[in-house]
Amino acid sequence: MPMALITTTNITLDGVVQGLGGPDEDRRGGFDRGGWAPPLADSDVGEYLDHVYSGAAAFLFGRITYEIFAGSWGQIAEMKATPIGTALNGRPKYLVSTGLADPTWAGTTVLRGDLVAAIRELKDHDDGNLVVPGSISLVRWLLANDLVDQVDLLIYPIVVGQGTRLFPDSGPDIALHHLNSRNSSGGVTIQTYRPEGRPNYVRGTAGANE
Repeated sequence: MPMALITTTNITLDGVVQGLGGPDEDRRGGFDRGGWAPPLADSDVGEYLDHVYSGAAAFLFGRITYEIFAGSWGQIAEMKATPIGTALNGRPKYLVSTGLADPTWAGTTVLRGDLVAAIRELKDHDDGNLVVPGSISLVRWLLANDLVDQVDLLIYPIVVGQGTRLFPDSGPDIALHHLNSRNSSGGVTIQTYRPEGRPNYVRGTAGANE
């Protein structure tokens, strides 16, 4: 069975995905409201993420998320010892980047050339789940190129009011089939979708047949 490409995204109610882990994680654009996820990430969220990461056969990263993870899950002893850290350090990691040619995190392969063909070949020749943590620019690109099999959104009950959103103001339109939903005890909603091409739109005009 081909490998399933699954994106896993922590996101606020107003669509922000930037700087979830801490105040200095990602200050691009003057973002100063980082660290919004940890106060809301209860044990249910932790168990879910442990399950997702532990069940991954491999991981696919964009450069920014990769560097954040390499400096935390890849280096800090306490984080490396967790189920997420064990999975990240023990499974293959694939990196989409033109600026980071020689990564130091063990088990990393940089994908080059025709990226669509490279990712399709990876999916066709392996099995299990290829999990994409964060990596928002990459997620947008993967969706635009019909490479995503499943979209997981962890929606936190907070409005941050600034920062990078998951979806830009203008981009491709995508129909999503809802597969599953669950709520954590702290109010985080975990939604699972399958992309299904372009949406259907109402084309007629109200009252046209009257």
